[in-house]
Amino acid sequence: MTDTKEILKKVRKIEIKTKRLSNHIFSGEYHSSFKGRGMTFSEVRQYQYGDDVHNIDWNVTARYKEPFVKVFEEERELTMMLMVDISGSEFFGTQNQFKRDTLTEIAATLAFSAIQNNDKVGLILFSDAIELFIPPKKGRSHVLRIIRELIEFKGKSTKTDIDQALKFLANVMKKKTIVFVLSDFLDKGYSKSLKIAAKKHDLTGVRIYDEREEAIPNIGLIPVLDAETNSLQWVNTQNKKTRTDYSKAYRNKVAYYQEEFSKSGAGTLSICTEGNYVKKLLGYFKTKN
Repeated sequence: MTDTKEILKKVRKIEIKTKRLSNHIFSGEYHSSFKGRGMTFSEVRQYQYGDDVHNIDWNVTARYKEPFVKVFEEERELTMMLMVDISGSEFFGTQNQFKRDTLTEIAATLAFSAIQNNDKVGLILFSDAIELFIPPKKGRSHVLRIIRELIEFKGKSTKTDIDQALKFLANVMKKKTIVFVLSDFLDKGYSKSLKIAAKKHDLTGVRIYDEREEAIPNIGLIPVLDAETNSLQWVNTQNKKTRTDYSKAYRNKVAYYQEEFSKSGAGTLSICTEGNYVKKLLGYFKTKN
């Protein structure tokens, strides 16, 4: 069990880093990227020069014998749901950090951006089952709990099932929600549930990857552990067909993710563990404006 003091230190470190990003960079972009549910009627007031004549309230105008206009305001409050893959393959990383570390930082940045705008944030941690569900709430202490779970939570399974996670989302989130699915997307078979989720919610898939997992280097006979099945096998990397088959299978899963998300109208974003996720997120938010 990780020492509580150490966890709190990690939570604090991530809070300082990601809160600064969300405060100074993302909150404005986030606000304009994700609009409220629409304009709701707020009040009527006397007509002023420059007001849109389409907003004149003819009933009130007739009653008081002078023009009155309806005032609308944006129904701003939104809900964000972070769906984070915590399967075994997220503990892959060859340079500075694991994919799960990058996922945690991105999720924390998005969560702080949401509460900066007074929106609610929830969390779904999934493997091939729903490992944890935290219903959406507002506030800093709630976001800190989410970060703590992202750092500390150990799932029961090492496998992945994105289809199950999307079906669970459909059951628990009845109203339109901003959804970020953070995963390496080394999975298939979620096309139908993705279409349903993307039709109802503002959905984005954030693919986290490590450059070293795209291809096997030619380094002779090596033991390879499958992070999702925990099976160890010896692989002869000098065999060209072995290297080609591996790369092909990897590229197929990435292509499936890009095609299915694109077909369903959901957003896609690919971020390398060694890359600058700040730039990537900002660029993505700008394209949504």
